[in-house]
Amino acid sequence: MSHELVHTHLLEAAEPFAPDLHAALIRLGPLEFPRRDDVAFPEYLCRAISGQQISVKAAQSIWSRVVAGAEGADLIEHFAGCSHDALRGCGLSNSKAKTIQGIARAHLDAGLERDALAVVAAPERAARLTQLWGVGQWTADMMNMFYFGEEDIWPDGDLAARKALEALTSKRRKTLRTAERFKPYRSWLALYMWAHQDAPPDGEAIG
Repeated sequence: MSHELVHTHLLEAAEPFAPDLHAALIRLGPLEFPRRDDVAFPEYLCRAISGQQISVKAAQSIWSRVVAGAEGADLIEHFAGCSHDALRGCGLSNSKAKTIQGIARAHLDAGLERDALAVVAAPERAARLTQLWGVGQWTADMMNMFYFGEEDIWPDGDLAARKALEALTSKRRKTLRTAERFKPYRSWLALYMWAHQDAPPDGEAIG
C-alpha cells in the first residue's frame, strides 16, 4: 500500500481513542518507509550488529575500519576466517566480533541467503535469526522490517518506540495491545514513533 494510504489508515485507527497520537501522526506524515536491502543479507546483518548502541558517526568509523581490514576480500569469508582479535582491533566489542563471526560461519555452513529467507513468514524468519549467537528479537525485528519489508511488526523491545507510544496514548495500557489497533501496519506505527522521538533505530542510518 502507498505511504499516503498507510498514513490514512493510522490516522483512522488513532482518532477514536488517542487524540495526542492522532495529532502527532498528522504532524509527521505521510512518511516513506526506508528499505535497506541493497546489499547481501549476511553483510547487512553484520553491519547492523556493528552499529548497534553507538552513535552513527562511531558506527560508520568502525565499519570503515572493518571493511578496510578485509583488504578487498569478500567480507563474509573474511569474517569467517580472520582472527577474533583482528575484528576487535577495528573497534568492535568482544560480543559484536563474536556475533559477526558466528553470522559469517553460519552463512557459509548453512546459508543465510536473501531469497531463502524471503519466502518464509516473519515469525519463522525471526526464529531462525535468533538461533544465531548474539542475535536477539530486536535485531530480528529490524531485519524483518527494514530488509525484508515486513509491514506489520511491532518491535516492543525498542525502548524509543515503546515510550513514544505510551506517551501519546496511555502508560497504563501495554504497547503490544495498543499496537494491535494498527494492524496490518504496525511497522509503520513504529516508524512514526521513532520520527516523533527523533530516534532512528540502531543501524538504520548506516544501512
